[in-house]
Amino acid sequence: PLVLASASFDSTVRLWDVERGACTHTLTRHKEPVYSVAFSPDGKFLASGSFDKCVNIWSTQSGQLVHSYLGTGGIFEVCWNSRGDKVGASASDGTVFVLDLRK
Repeated sequence: PLVLASASFDSTVRLWDVERGACTHTLTRHKEPVYSVAFSPDGKFLASGSFDKCVNIWSTQSGQLVHSYLGTGGIFEVCWNSRGDKVGASASDGTVFVLDLRK
């Protein structure tokens, strides 16, 4: 199915089944507004970045949290590399970091 992800100031991320117009998962582990979401190139994972300083990696099939990383500032943006094994993030304190998901 075609899946859409939405980030929200209510601290949630939602996954939607576009054809049915239905929310399939509400991801609730962030504690502050979520500014950015990005699908992995294969669509199996979703990265989310929040002002709680966390980058979370989720399974798009189950909605389960796979990894969580604490940065040094609120996360404004997350993005995947083309191989899908690294996530870049920028934070409110001016830092930019790359997470190597192979480790």
